[in-house]
Amino acid sequence: MALIEVTEQNFEQEVLKSDIPVLVDFWATWCGPCRMQAPIVDELSGEVSSVKFAKLDVDANGRLAQQYGVMNIPTLLVFKEGKVAGSAVGLQSKESLRELLGL
Repeated sequence: MALIEVTEQNFEQEVLKSDIPVLVDFWATWCGPCRMQAPIVDELSGEVSSVKFAKLDVDANGRLAQQYGVMNIPTLLVFKEGKVAGSAVGLQSKESLRELLGL
């Protein structure tokens, strides 16, 4: 499934109301580890169709980052049925993301 950009405007529809789990990558353009995480998330999104993959720029969507307690980036949150079901902070391998998603 293709990676989507989520913002404060579409977060509720794309993430909270999704009928499948959603992995949200909280990132920023200036963050080196975030740039290293991006291709891993992108690659996994091409392999897994049972999960929606999304990116959220913390600089442009600070309210959401604050709401979900994101203090360090990259932070990856898994949402199921509108609630946080798992999280990981820092650069993650594809294998650890699979584990986080229960794959």
